[in-house]
Amino acid sequence: MAQTDAIVVGSGISGGWAAKELAEKGLNVLMLERGKPLTHGVDYVGEHQPPWQRANMGLRPRELYDQEYPVQSTSYAFDETTRHFWNNDQENPYDYDPDNPFHWLRADVVGGRSLLWARQSYRWSDLDFAANKLEGIGIDWPIRYADIAPWYAHVEKFIGVSGQNLGLPQLPDGEFQKPMQMNVVEDYVAKKISEKFPDRVMTIGRTATLTEPLPGRAPCHYCGPCHRGCSAGSYFSSLSSTLPAAQATGNFSLRANALVERLEYNAATQRVSAVHVVDTQTGARSRLGAKLIFLCASTIGSTQILLNSRGGENGRSFANGSDALGRYMMDHTYRAGARGVIPGFEEYYPYGYRPNGIYIPRFRNVDGDDGLGFTRGYGYQGGAQRVGWNEMVKRTPGFGAEFKTSLRTPGPWFMSLGGFGEILPYAHNTMRLHKRKKDRFGIPQVTFRFEFGENERRHRHDLVEQAVAMLEAAGATTIEQYSAPMIGGAAIHEMGTARMGHDPNTAVLNAFNQAHAAANLFVTDGACMTSASCVNPSLTYMALTARAVDYAVEQLRAGAI
Repeated sequence: MAQTDAIVVGSGISGGWAAKELAEKGLNVLMLERGKPLTHGVDYVGEHQPPWQRANMGLRPRELYDQEYPVQSTSYAFDETTRHFWNNDQENPYDYDPDNPFHWLRADVVGGRSLLWARQSYRWSDLDFAANKLEGIGIDWPIRYADIAPWYAHVEKFIGVSGQNLGLPQLPDGEFQKPMQMNVVEDYVAKKISEKFPDRVMTIGRTATLTEPLPGRAPCHYCGPCHRGCSAGSYFSSLSSTLPAAQATGNFSLRANALVERLEYNAATQRVSAVHVVDTQTGARSRLGAKLIFLCASTIGSTQILLNSRGGENGRSFANGSDALGRYMMDHTYRAGARGVIPGFEEYYPYGYRPNGIYIPRFRNVDGDDGLGFTRGYGYQGGAQRVGWNEMVKRTPGFGAEFKTSLRTPGPWFMSLGGFGEILPYAHNTMRLHKRKKDRFGIPQVTFRFEFGENERRHRHDLVEQAVAMLEAAGATTIEQYSAPMIGGAAIHEMGTARMGHDPNTAVLNAFNQAHAAANLFVTDGACMTSASCVNPSLTYMALTARAVDYAVEQLRAGAI
């Protein structure tokens, strides 16, 4: 059996950070990635591809999408310029129930979803880390903001986060590059909101997109859309940033098309003794050993591996002595808010493709219970833009020459506010291994049971009302509110199925993301989360990963692992 110092499973946001930190600390690192090889810059084939160079002018091949990408094609980032990044649902299925859907959106290339994410990067506060304990919901986080604050700073400086310091306790400031600028309408709306609602702040989003150069990466030049890939490395991805850093140490190697099937557990030593790998091209199986295992295959991917790793009592996973593994699945509520026309700015027109929007931090239940019938809260993302011809053609009546002439000038400005709300950790929101269905390699498929609670319905109703109220305060007309059906996984922020906690009887991981059951196993992707906050979680995954590596290497060198 081949041996190395550390194995990292997954090459996305968390895996890239694990590999970089481990390699820079002198360990020999092997990364295993189930997806196909992808080279930064070279393989971004849709990056600047105009519609006329695409088959059928880039229109959706509906039959292909329906047959092979029915789940992945629901993402805003999925089209013919990015399809080669995404998982093929027919080739790599999970147990999907159309009557009770859960959307497992996943990439199938080196770099994972770090190529496709929206890059919004926010720190959590003790409002988030302490909420479970204060409210008696779920279990207490084993850490607080002070434990992770230096690691947030460590990550932000390396990845490059542009943003504006606000001095808000519920949204801690960070190590920011200069912020991008809100446009003239957003500045106006922000002023009107603050006049009407002094406790609410609209700011430019905090995004892992460079406004100042970093080694090997250029500042953003606003070409977009970013999810097609960025040859300049202006937005953070593991392909453009952490993986090159790991490679530069000379201590790093990567195997693509390497699907981890399960972990082999030694009950006598309480260690993971081997990683079982399937070559997705040949079907060949192998066993690999390492002193440290970092599981970073995504919330669902990592939990699937753990659930399939027997060795516990009654044939259960060795990591599931708490019965928490696969439970407490969370996401964010999504696709609810309002939009409206902001009159009076027709002389202004935006230029470029700013890869960022506005952010309104949480203002509900910040200083205690607001008496609104729900706990926790939500924040808003969105922005202002002018209506273009492609939207006007749907809204403007008429036909013929006069109609076409009317489309030569842009339409009015409109402002959109969309909410992301916190989902509480419910034991009944689960992912499990299907008892009969297996994939093409004989690995049990994942099946989900996920539903939203009354708390989520209430905060979502409130966020729509408040979006309307803020637009009205800004003088918006033709206000349209929206609230699409809630589908688990649709926000692509799934988390929580191998949670951190003090007690091994109620949690899978300890305060350093170390498995209670196996001293050499660390899980640092979204599976580790004990609650969900209402902000985008990826920055927290990265900070937790860097912190876990520091602890793991210290323990390894001390002989404790």
